[in-house]
Amino acid sequence: MMKDYFKVGVSNLLHRKLRSWLTMVGIFIGIAAVVGLISLGQGMKEAIGNVFLNIGADKIIVQAKSGLQFAGPPGSNAASNLTTHDVDVVKRVNGVEKAGARLIKPVKLEFSKEVKFYFAASMPDDEEGRELITEVNRYEPESGRLLKKGDRLKAFIGNNVANKGIFKKRIELGNTIKINDAGFEVVGILKKSGNPQQDRVVIAPEDTLRQVLKIEKEKVDVIAVQVQKGVDVSKVAEEIEKAMRRDRDLEIGKEDFEVQTPQQILETLDTILTMVEVVLIGIAAISLLVGGIGIANTMYTAVVERTKEIGIMKSVGAQNKDILLIFIIESGLLGLAGGAIGIALGIGLSKLVEFLAFRFLGTSLIKALFPWYLIAGSLIFSFLVGTASGFFPAKQAASLKPVDALRYE
Repeated sequence: MMKDYFKVGVSNLLHRKLRSWLTMVGIFIGIAAVVGLISLGQGMKEAIGNVFLNIGADKIIVQAKSGLQFAGPPGSNAASNLTTHDVDVVKRVNGVEKAGARLIKPVKLEFSKEVKFYFAASMPDDEEGRELITEVNRYEPESGRLLKKGDRLKAFIGNNVANKGIFKKRIELGNTIKINDAGFEVVGILKKSGNPQQDRVVIAPEDTLRQVLKIEKEKVDVIAVQVQKGVDVSKVAEEIEKAMRRDRDLEIGKEDFEVQTPQQILETLDTILTMVEVVLIGIAAISLLVGGIGIANTMYTAVVERTKEIGIMKSVGAQNKDILLIFIIESGLLGLAGGAIGIALGIGLSKLVEFLAFRFLGTSLIKALFPWYLIAGSLIFSFLVGTASGFFPAKQAASLKPVDALRYE
């Protein structure tokens, strides 16, 4: 019997193809938006999570406090109040294996008579600091080399910087790039990582960068810390915060610095991305509401058009529940079909965004993931929207009296 109901529902939808398509527009636009936004959000969370996992679970970042986190490279969004003295304070904390500091400053870059304003970062001059910063950022040269002890007017650059990501002309090994009018020979180009911050980096020796930018010797922007093996990273982070607060004579809650583990940064970012997802999905839900109203309108119209048909079915023995079920199945199928089309559109759009981001921005942080529960949930939800929208028209159809329906012209 149920099979017959589905056949009747499908037959009625195919009989009114144009109206069915127009009815589904709101549904598949809403579902496409939901699938696209959630898949990109999930993909971005995973990609960013992998970036922070690459940093290592045993690393801690100390930087000046700022209300503009994630707007740019660490240390780039606040006036630095960290010094080399703070590095010494951090190194004395129990559980700290080693610590290294660096500068991250806005600079004027010039190459082939083209000027850009960007960020440059320093590479520590001491061996321990260089090893730690290289490990934290996972710097690997695609060609050339990284900086070494004794380098002065030398630099290595990210893959996007070399390949027309900033300047119109490609930068080759041996070329000179100017930082605040001082010429630096490019000795290395990094492998492409997919991390925009790393792929667009310009790194120079610390002492040389200080001289070029006229920065006091004790000033630093970021302190990277490696924790000893087997030691709880979060406890070491707490101890670092206590030591720096004590050294600066600050009260709890009034710190002018931040001590963060990769996990803490990831959790903060995850919360931000989730809030953005919720807002965007709320906007997309408006399309689903419009789609539901469209289905309800179509089903009410169908009741009027098929009044005589309903009377004939009732006169040959069809009960109210039969009529109700036929119309509910029909509206549910409208929602389900709209959902299926919306899922296909959402997958296509999100994969297109992923491709364009990689092609033109050179980042793999924007990627699309399609977990099974997203696909299944979207189909079920679209079916329920269709079913709910068609319930009252179906109830109206089922309540028609056979005699009145047969007399209807």
